[in-house]
Amino acid sequence: MAVTDPGALRAARKLAQSRAAEARVALGRELSRVHLAPGRPVRLSPVLADLVEAALEAAKRTGGDVDPTVGTALLRQRYGRQRPWLPACGSALSAPAAPVPGWRRVRLEEGQLTLPPGVILDLNATASARTAERCAEQIAIRYGVGALVTLGGDVATAGPAPAGGWRVDAITLPAGSAIGTSSAQILNPRTGAPASRIWHRVRVVAPSCLTATAFATAAHVRGQDAELWLATLPVQAHLDPLPSLRTAS
Repeated sequence: MAVTDPGALRAARKLAQSRAAEARVALGRELSRVHLAPGRPVRLSPVLADLVEAALEAAKRTGGDVDPTVGTALLRQRYGRQRPWLPACGSALSAPAAPVPGWRRVRLEEGQLTLPPGVILDLNATASARTAERCAEQIAIRYGVGALVTLGGDVATAGPAPAGGWRVDAITLPAGSAIGTSSAQILNPRTGAPASRIWHRVRVVAPSCLTATAFATAAHVRGQDAELWLATLPVQAHLDPLPSLRTAS
């Protein structure tokens, strides 16, 4: 992370570490408790409610390309037919790949989350982006500085930028802009199977870190159509094809 006033760096780093730790707890123990109560509303902490809201927002912005209900499909890919340890999974892990349940079946109302039986949420596609956003915003407000926070390859900024903008690798970011990065294997929510590997890494520059990350992740789902799709959006996109495809072209 970085701030425009070096004197605030130590306190800002401590705040960011605290917020990141809160997010890890929410995504771990708290979300596990939600999965153990299928079909029943569960009161969430403000942190987890915000992370779930971000995931649903990303799903809406990408037309379902980034869908938090891929959790069971991810477990199936990772563990195959091994016996599930979560009651909410039922026999889903031994079933063949299929479209995921879909984000529209998730109900988040007034801080209470209701998941249908068999739905396992995976918020990894958006959690680091939202957390980085919140950290940068809180640092800028509390200490009156410009802030840049990086979590898991996602970069968020808030407050004034230094002279010439923030420099991240070869990208210059003006104040209030962000970078979203996606390079991992992504599941296609429409099939429940891994998306075709076309891109080695996708980076998107947008005003919001959540938006940038959502679009970068969706690019892997869209594959060869991603470049034209991103060109229609008010973002800057940097797509690196897989080395084998780069050589072939």
